Amino acid sequence: MKFKLLGLKTVIFGVVLVAGIAIGMLGIHYKTANAGNNYVFPKNQYGQTYGSSADATSYETEPDLIAAKGVNGTKGYVKRTDLEQPFPKTPQEAVALMKQNSAHPTREIPLYDIDGKTVIGKFIVGGGTAKEFKTLEEMQKFENEQQISPN
Repeated sequence: MKFKLLGLKTVIFGVVLVAGIAIGMLGIHYKTANAGNNYVFPKNQYGQTYGSSADATSYETEPDLIAAKGVNGTKGYVKRTDLEQPFPKTPQEAVALMKQNSAHPTREIPLYDIDGKTVIGKFIVGGGTAKEFKTLEEMQKFENEQQISPN
C-alpha cells in the first residue's frame, strides 16, 4: 500500500512538473516571439515609415527611410531599397557580383530629407569597417558620440 501511494504521488508530481514546464515554455515563447513588435515607426506625408534601423526587430520591419549620416556629416535618410543589392540566382551570378563589389567597393546613393523625395546630400555605401555592438545601449552611445540621430 505504501509503495502504491508513493507511486501515485510520484506520478502526480511528474504530471504537475511537466505541465508547469510546458506552460512556462509557452509563456517564454510568446514573450520572445512578440518582443520588440510594439514599436511603430512614424510616417511622413507620403506614407513612408522613417527612423533608425536599430528600432527594427528584423530586416522585414526596418523603416522605408533609414536614418543616416551622409557625406560632410549631413543628417538625413536613405531609402531601404537603395541599400539593397540584387540576390544572385546562380553561383555564376554570385561570383560576378563578388567581382563587381571587389572592383567597386563603394557606391553612392542619395541622402533624403524626411519627405523621402528631397535629396539633401550623398551617402556612401560600403568601403568602411563594420562595428559590432553587443548591446543597444552601446550602439546608442556610439550614435550620440557620432551625433547620428533618426530625426
